[in-house]
Amino acid sequence: MWQPVLMINGYLISVLGLAMLVPAFSDMYWTSASWSHFLSSSIICLFIGLSLYLANRMAIKKITLQQGYLITVCGWMSLTVLGTLPFVLSDAIPDFADAFFETMSGLSTTGATILPNVEAMPKAILLWRSVLSCLGGIGIVMFAVALLPYLGIGGMQIFQRENSDIDDKFMPKFNYIAKRIMFVYISLMLGCIFSLHWAGMPWFDAVNHGLSIVATCGLSIKNSSLGFYDSLTIEMLAALFLILSSLPMTFYIMIIQNQDMHSFRTQQVVTFLKVLAVYILATSCWLVFKGVYGFGDALRYASFNIISVVTSAGFCSTDYMAWGAFAGTLFMIFALTGGCTGSTSGSIKIFRWQAIFAFIRQSLTLATDPNRVLPVKIGSLTAGNAVMSSVFVFFAGYMLSIAAVSVLVALTGEPFEIAFSAAIASITNSGPGVGKIIGPSGNYSSLSDVAKYILAFAMLLGRLEVVTILVVFTKNFWRK
Repeated sequence: MWQPVLMINGYLISVLGLAMLVPAFSDMYWTSASWSHFLSSSIICLFIGLSLYLANRMAIKKITLQQGYLITVCGWMSLTVLGTLPFVLSDAIPDFADAFFETMSGLSTTGATILPNVEAMPKAILLWRSVLSCLGGIGIVMFAVALLPYLGIGGMQIFQRENSDIDDKFMPKFNYIAKRIMFVYISLMLGCIFSLHWAGMPWFDAVNHGLSIVATCGLSIKNSSLGFYDSLTIEMLAALFLILSSLPMTFYIMIIQNQDMHSFRTQQVVTFLKVLAVYILATSCWLVFKGVYGFGDALRYASFNIISVVTSAGFCSTDYMAWGAFAGTLFMIFALTGGCTGSTSGSIKIFRWQAIFAFIRQSLTLATDPNRVLPVKIGSLTAGNAVMSSVFVFFAGYMLSIAAVSVLVALTGEPFEIAFSAAIASITNSGPGVGKIIGPSGNYSSLSDVAKYILAFAMLLGRLEVVTILVVFTKNFWRK
């Protein structure tokens, strides 16, 4: 059982080690002193990764469900632990709890930070945070598109029918999809970087923000995030690429291959864009009504910040908590929405909301006409009992996880507002919470080490769709 798990984890750790060479060589170019710490970290990761890979090398023809879960959970945890090495060895973030939190935030594309002064960090450290978000963004898309339908988590098995031309075994399917996703992801990333530089960002800023935007991560190299630039053009471009990155990566593959555009992935995209439009227009009107902004400024700031939170990025162009207490409630609702499945976006995601509302519509109709035979329709697709059961198991696990994390963080001494909003921000991978301490103008540095570990686990829980983690803790999982 463990041989393919260890082999694939060894491969992933080796990739992490190679990724560490990017800030190492960049630091050599900048003639700074951090490159040796990245080189040492890279050597450690490559030694561990290649040892695991070579010692367990085998021809993988099939992955079992149990192995699929273990590959995912063990992979994310091992990469997070080893990803802390450059932070700790360079003394940029000497405390392991802080380094673990920052690394998990990057790999889970959450975008929360414990750094009170980001701009004081060495360039190599800032670049490493962005590289982590890039690796996490690619990893989660692979996980969502290839592995989740295979595991049948959260109703994702409904997307297997859209891959009917692919072999039913996991590895051939993964190889088929991975190359195409990498092409789309890299194209978006390069497009974002060049666009931001064209809009006025220095190359270093554009690269870091481009990596983070396409990963919908939200880790900025400025204390005031994108608000530092105070540029409408930059905000519009960032919002555009956040939206593009929150659409299914397979949607672009369908466009490139000129496939049928009436699939459920296309219906998801339409629904997602409609939801964003409603959120933005309603919030803009509310801001005008409250006298916070004129309509032009209201539309500008509402658009960018809502897109950022809904896509689970967490960038900000202004401190929206200054809009009043009601804004905090709104942004927690926005954070629970999410983008499309098969994207870098986190949270519950549009597909599951479509399934939940479709089931509610069916139930209300049957309440007055119980003898009627009425299937649950999600767009043009009929959702069977297995899909709906998976969706509601996911939704229940998601909400219970938010409650449990809130209670655990509150037990560390944090007030309800911080505990509850931090739980939502972490599990939805949206980054900023509510209030001055962990809000859009704050950070998580003042929280206790225990709270940071809890929230780091919550980030992983949300990023891996909750059930993937919880199932590993069941007795039945280990009996097989």
